[in-house]
Amino acid sequence: MKTTNYNPSNLEVQFARAIEDLQDQIEKNLPDNDIISVENRIAEDNPLVKFYLLDKDGDPHEMVVKIIQTPDKF
Repeated sequence: MKTTNYNPSNLEVQFARAIEDLQDQIEKNLPDNDIISVENRIAEDNPLVKFYLLDKDGDPHEMVVKIIQTPDKF
């Protein structure tokens, strides 16, 4: 299906939601870190998912995943 809207595209939104839904699986692969919350900004032009983490020493960290779909190449 040809994408006609990229601001954000349906695929970008679905992909961002899928990443957010994987929170538990992601946390299992981050030894000595706990995901304390997840923020999604799915309605933005390029959706992002921000993970707030706390490491074993109690230090906070943020990881940001920005979703950008490149234009279709047809």
